Amino acid sequence: MRRTVGIIGGMGPEATADIFRKIIRATPACGDRDHLRILVDNNPAIPDRLAAIHGHGPDPTPVLTEMAVNLEKAGAELLAMPCNTAHYFYPAIRAAVGVPVLHIMEETATLLFNDLRGRRKVGLLATDGTIETGLYHRALERRRLEVVVPDEEHQALVMNCIYEPTGVKAGQYRRPRVWLRRVMAHLAARGAEVLVLGCTELPLLFNDGYPGPIKTFTLPQGGSIPVVDATEVLASAVVREALRDDRRAQV
Repeated sequence: MRRTVGIIGGMGPEATADIFRKIIRATPACGDRDHLRILVDNNPAIPDRLAAIHGHGPDPTPVLTEMAVNLEKAGAELLAMPCNTAHYFYPAIRAAVGVPVLHIMEETATLLFNDLRGRRKVGLLATDGTIETGLYHRALERRRLEVVVPDEEHQALVMNCIYEPTGVKAGQYRRPRVWLRRVMAHLAARGAEVLVLGCTELPLLFNDGYPGPIKTFTLPQGGSIPVVDATEVLASAVVREALRDDRRAQV
């Protein structure tokens, strides 16, 4: 039996739509009936995760856990949350439900370890909160991967790419695309051997035209570097886990 998927979404809405599209593209399907049943709770009223982490806003945990519980009650047998920073609250969400909840950092770290062996230095593009809480650091360092983060100036550009009034959350794309590439080149110059788009808004600014979670960025100084789209990693994990029992039944 295929598992029904629940998406804890709204952080932001376009990032939620992005993972929905990526799940569809990652699903082996010849027609409508081959696709997964997906329940999406797109709730843009979830309290700001970064503000809560910094102690400047309400705790989003009650809303996130309520969404997870309601998705389970509605029939979801597998949950995913397309917001990297919100994984700071993952333990409470996982404890609130009786179904599996995929973890975007663990899935991304596993892909890096398995598919990009030999590249030990990982350049991380993520929100201040994701970096400060060490969400990727812990997952990567358990696999003996080193994390490279932007300096203060370039980290400010990452935040400008994401948040209002200049970023994707405000519907801005032209300048953020330029900033994103500047930061990517900066991380490569700092020794990164692979880059991770560790905020679900950032893949909306970068698309090399190739399907799959591993993409390529051509460096301005020449050469190229692999880029891992964490949203697409999570989408692939959703498909893998949703079809796991279905595939076993076909063997």
